[in-house]
Amino acid sequence: MCHCEHPTPLLRAHFVYALPMGTRNGDTSDLYWGYYTMSKHEFWRNLIAGVMVLGLLPQAAFSGSGKQTALKSITVYKSPTCGCCSKWVRHLQDNGFEVDAINRNDMNRVKLQAGVPRQLASCHTALIGGYVIEGHVPAADIKHLLKERPAVAGLTVSGMPMGTPGMEGPRQDRYNVLAFDKAGNSTVFSRY
Repeated sequence: MCHCEHPTPLLRAHFVYALPMGTRNGDTSDLYWGYYTMSKHEFWRNLIAGVMVLGLLPQAAFSGSGKQTALKSITVYKSPTCGCCSKWVRHLQDNGFEVDAINRNDMNRVKLQAGVPRQLASCHTALIGGYVIEGHVPAADIKHLLKERPAVAGLTVSGMPMGTPGMEGPRQDRYNVLAFDKAGNSTVFSRY
């Protein structure tokens, strides 16, 4: 058995980090490194503080004044010849969404794969955050859906009512945004 004196690891443990300390002759490709030591207590305190700061960064990105950056990425499947679908995509972009618009000639197949009930179908189908968005649903309702996260398959504005986003015109039809489940049951989400 060894009778050498060894420091108790739990009491004397230090972490050593190599950190860039500067440059030689102003050349950033020639960093030289220094060493920094800290105790376990300092390490855990700094780690926890760093995690807390990183947790606040996403919230801070959206709390500033001015135009917000993209809130969420949404994929929109639409017919390449549909003008109102392109206008709805612009409506989403104007309201902070990052849109990936995909032109498809087989929209019925897209709707079937997305689980859109036939009686609730419209012209374009979008996917975001695990939800299906069918038709000319206002961006405000999509944001509300993503904030509240109800147990539904998605939202729809069935048909193509005048006055919905992308279907602006000389008149404003009354319409409902419906929430629907995977069985095809629907309830009113909002009224316009």
